[in-house]
Amino acid sequence: MRIDLHTHSTASDGTDTPAELVRNAAAAGLDVVALTDHDTTRGHAEAQAALPERLTLVTGAELSCRIDGISMHMLAYLFDPAEPALLAERELVRDDRVPRARGMVAKLNELGVPVTWEQVARIAGDGSVGRPHVATALVELGVVPTVSDAFTPEWLADGGRAYVEKHETDPFEAIRLVKGAGGVTVFAHPGASKRGRTVPEAAIAEMAAAGLDGIEVDHMDHDEPTRARLRGLAKELGLLVTGSSDYHGSRKTCALGEYTTDPEVYGEITRRATGAFPVPGTGGF
Repeated sequence: MRIDLHTHSTASDGTDTPAELVRNAAAAGLDVVALTDHDTTRGHAEAQAALPERLTLVTGAELSCRIDGISMHMLAYLFDPAEPALLAERELVRDDRVPRARGMVAKLNELGVPVTWEQVARIAGDGSVGRPHVATALVELGVVPTVSDAFTPEWLADGGRAYVEKHETDPFEAIRLVKGAGGVTVFAHPGASKRGRTVPEAAIAEMAAAGLDGIEVDHMDHDEPTRARLRGLAKELGLLVTGSSDYHGSRKTCALGEYTTDPEVYGEITRRATGAFPVPGTGGF
C-alpha cells in the first residue's frame, strides 16, 4: 500500500489541477493521496469528483504557522472544513497573501528585478498566491535557474532581501483549532534547514504535549542524518512518523510517491480523525 500524505494543486501553488493531481497519483501507483494545499480546501471538491477507482483521497491543508519568529508549516488532515473557528483563521491567513506578494514584488523592483504584479498574478491563476509564484516569476526572468534557487537569503528565504512577512498562526493555536474541527496535525518537514531557521526540538516537545500528532520525517529536504534524528525524537515524544513527496507538479523536482507513509501510521491517523473521513475513488470524470 503506497500512501503520499502531502501534495499541492493549482488551488495553492502546485501546477496540476486537483483533478489532474488525483489522476497522476493513480498513474504513479499510489493507493492513498492527501491534498494539502496552503491554507485552503478549495481543491477538495474537484479532486473528489475526479477520483479514480482504487485511489483514496485524504482531505487536508498545510497551515502557515510561526513560532518565536520562525516560519513553519502544519499539515492538518481530515478536519471539518466548515468548522467556524478554523475556517476563520484560514481565511485570515489567506487574505494576507496578496498584500504580502505585492510587497515582495516591490522589494524585488527595488533590487533591480523587473518582476511585475501582473506576472505573479498570471502565474498564480486561481490559486492562493505565495512565494513559489514569485519564485517562478524569477525563473521566467532568468534571475535564478530553478524555483528552489529563489529560496535563498539573496532572494525569498525567511529574512531574505525580498522576504515579506505575512499573518501566520501560532502552532499551538493551530493544533487547538484543528483538534476542535476533528482533525489530525503533523509538523511538515521540521528539519528543512535550507529553507531557513528550524524549530528547536524543545518547542516540538511542547507541541507534542499540546496534542501534536506527528512529524513528517521522510521528505526531500531531509538528509539521512536528519531523518534518523527526527525518528528518534518522534519515538521519544510518542509522535507518529509520516513520509510524503510534497509534490507541486512541475514547480518542484519531487515526484508523487517519492516518499511514503507506513500503512499502520495512516490507519492511526484515520482512527484519530472525527471531522472527515477518507474518500474512496469511484471512477471520477
